[in-house]
Amino acid sequence: MTSACDADPLPDNPWEKWGWAFASIWLVFLAFPVIGVAESEVPVVAKVAAWLCILGFAVANVHGYSRRGNTWLALALMLVLGLATAPVIGIGVISFTPYLAILSALELPAPAWKWAVGFWAVVPLLSLLGIDGFPTYFFLMLWPIMVGGVMLRIFGEREQLAYAARGEHALVAERERVARDVHDVLGHSLTALSVKAELAARLIDLDPARAKDELESIQATARQALAEVRATVGGLRAGNLEAELAAAPLVLADAGIATQVDGSVADTDPRHRALLAWVLRESVTNVVRHARAGSVVIELGPRGICVTDDGAGCSGSEGNGLRGMRERVSGVGGTLAISPASPGTRVEVALP
Repeated sequence: MTSACDADPLPDNPWEKWGWAFASIWLVFLAFPVIGVAESEVPVVAKVAAWLCILGFAVANVHGYSRRGNTWLALALMLVLGLATAPVIGIGVISFTPYLAILSALELPAPAWKWAVGFWAVVPLLSLLGIDGFPTYFFLMLWPIMVGGVMLRIFGEREQLAYAARGEHALVAERERVARDVHDVLGHSLTALSVKAELAARLIDLDPARAKDELESIQATARQALAEVRATVGGLRAGNLEAELAAAPLVLADAGIATQVDGSVADTDPRHRALLAWVLRESVTNVVRHARAGSVVIELGPRGICVTDDGAGCSGSEGNGLRGMRERVSGVGGTLAISPASPGTRVEVALP
């Protein structure tokens, strides 16, 4: 079993892993400045220099999305290289703006990316100044691109937050599971050890042979409890209804309590037998520790289990054992009812 502590770390920002592919696809739109350079009336040397700047811009853009890339450095190089083409293509340099905006939205750390996107969003407003050659409706192209980048960024961050929340929830649930299982295992085993030790103390003078048997049983129970605790912590512990049904009369007999069993393991739903084993174990532990009963009736059926004692009855608030039992039962859609039995207590679990 893998606990929440050993779970995978938060998933990487997908743009760190696949952003280079995204950037490479959209490089096709650099055809506009490339064509602008080709159609410009400048010396061939200037055209070649402009094309090299565009190539460098493309490389810096792709590198900005890679895992080893430095987004700030990539943006600075892209800005410098883009502006370097201005003497050749003039106002056509604005065709580089979408690349700068989307890289800022997806790769810059918070909160810098918000300020950067806000800056690039202002660029289209230059069209209001009536600059010669500036596309009047440039904002119709740039703003939707930036909105798309911002939405991708927000959705990615929300996904990481959700992943972290799921991890924390799994960690809490795992801690509760271990605490509940250890309580059930130790509560039952320590109760059994206490009862056997008291019985051995009473028999040490009256029946030494029987007392020796009880001491050997204590050793076996202690070893079993240790193994169960280790298995519980490792997530390997599973309730065994047949074993619990065989052990319950022995533990109760050591405490001087008679046991009557109505039904058998075969009468129960196989899907819920592990849960019923835990319920039976905790119920027997509670009877031995608190009930001061003389007899117990265990009823097994296809809908669940019922444990009734003729002891002192239930009083006070629920302890960890009953609370853990209720959580287990409700976890599979069942119900746990604890009611007086006149005399005694009746613990009934009904399962779907």
